Amino acid sequence: MQNDNISETMPTPGWKRLLGPLVRYGLPLALTVLLVVYMFRKVNFTDMWDLIKHGVDYWWILLAMGISIFSHIFRAARWRLQLNALGIKPPFMALCCSIFGCYALNLVFPRLGEVWRCTYIASSQKASFSSVLGSMIGDRLADTLMVLLLLLLCLVVAAPALEAFLVKYPVGRDLMALLYNPWFWVAAIALCVVSWGLLRIFRDSKVVVKLKEMAFKMWEGFSVVARMKGRWQFLLLTLCIWGCYYFQLYVAFYAFPFTRELCHGDGMAWGLTPCLVAFVLSSISMAIPSNGGLGPWNLAIMFGLSIYGVSDAQGTAFSMLQWSGQTVMLIILGIYTMIYISMSRKANGGTEKGSFKL
Repeated sequence: MQNDNISETMPTPGWKRLLGPLVRYGLPLALTVLLVVYMFRKVNFTDMWDLIKHGVDYWWILLAMGISIFSHIFRAARWRLQLNALGIKPPFMALCCSIFGCYALNLVFPRLGEVWRCTYIASSQKASFSSVLGSMIGDRLADTLMVLLLLLLCLVVAAPALEAFLVKYPVGRDLMALLYNPWFWVAAIALCVVSWGLLRIFRDSKVVVKLKEMAFKMWEGFSVVARMKGRWQFLLLTLCIWGCYYFQLYVAFYAFPFTRELCHGDGMAWGLTPCLVAFVLSSISMAIPSNGGLGPWNLAIMFGLSIYGVSDAQGTAFSMLQWSGQTVMLIILGIYTMIYISMSRKANGGTEKGSFKL
């Protein structure tokens, strides 16, 4: 008994406390570095830098940066509909800054931005964190559905291009082989059955009860989309968000001569189809945890453009310049968010709990 008490009071070893942050933030950083190294090994850096220095119309990059601001504002407006339906009514500028700060923080700590924006809104409005988190999950689920719909659209209008992508690269071939492997689906079903059985067996345990309570609050925040009054506005704002995402990439096509040619080439539908392919592939790549999408996003853009004859050096130059422009904009918006939070704290006498620094 004495030994048990001693073991209970012993502090957790330092390496165990560091393991969680190392996995959450170290692995995405390592993945980002590896993919960037892989990308630059495929191209001549001198050629890529020469493409960026000469022949680029930076006004189109600035226009793309400006469009990205509206995508964040539309996302804040959409999230406000969900939160209002839950009885949470934060100031609109606070919501905008929560989105700005979220993406700025993801540049350094992938996925931490989503937790921060929920914490910021929940604490500043004294609302349930689980409900706010549930609304954010609904927000992300709507984005996932949009990516799937865009993928289906690609399968209709750009089937040959996507087939070429899947055949050309080992990742695509492996993915298709996995989806057509019946044992993959057997294992997935078995995992679901085992998980359900364990939850049933231990349904009265404290951990499972706590998980049920949290899941219920999260479901409440998510399901509000289906019954809230502004669901048609939610749909319209979703289209606005993804319209901004698409057109900020499309206008960047006019910044480089080789992508501008896609907008005027025969059978290219003014560049809308090549942009759609690159856009869908880059959207799917964002599911891979990395610092601000660096690495997976650039490779996806490069692969998508290569289908239409754009060289690796050209595709890398395009993706790096477009990514850099968006990153600069996120940094500016992140600085603005810090200023807004600081001023809010001063206006409230430093008592606003949710107004902590990024």
